[in-house]
Amino acid sequence: MNSYLSEKAKQLIPKARMVSFDTWGTRYSQQVIEIFQKAEEEKRYLTDRDLEEIKTLSPNSSSSLEKVKLLREKAPQIIDRARKQVLAQYPHITEPGGELYPPVRAEACWRDFWHFLRCITYGIAGQITEYTSDEGLKNMELLYQELRVPLKAMVTGLENLKIFSLEEFQLQERDNLAPYFDRAIAKLKQFT
Repeated sequence: MNSYLSEKAKQLIPKARMVSFDTWGTRYSQQVIEIFQKAEEEKRYLTDRDLEEIKTLSPNSSSSLEKVKLLREKAPQIIDRARKQVLAQYPHITEPGGELYPPVRAEACWRDFWHFLRCITYGIAGQITEYTSDEGLKNMELLYQELRVPLKAMVTGLENLKIFSLEEFQLQERDNLAPYFDRAIAKLKQFT
């Protein structure tokens, strides 16, 4: 896909980030923050080892870490269901002339669903609903404009990530987890 990207897009990609840990220092030690930062730099979900380290360093986060582990394990199914909903709502989006054609464009968007859920799990693990980066999201918005990403479809995907993720939990837990998803949805809806 890289050969299809403009120079502007190539410059924006490393700056387009959903999450920031800049304000987490008031709540967590630098050691805990570094665990999150490393996962973010490597663009991966928190591993079992990460979760155990965080639990040891911050015992009050135990129940949220279990939720994050479940979401990580269920991520492929959750993302696949969200993708199917986008395709059902926008049936021609991946066909020639559609906003997610050729297939490399569609794959990039499905990969973004994976990253959205990953970033949301960081917020849940840290129990910080304001986990987003204004600067990173501004760069993501510019990147999406440059790549002509179909925003309505992406918001639909994110809303379905919320629906299918929350289905994995009891009603009480859903109420506690919803704000993390709502934060990401609200931020994406602000893109122009």
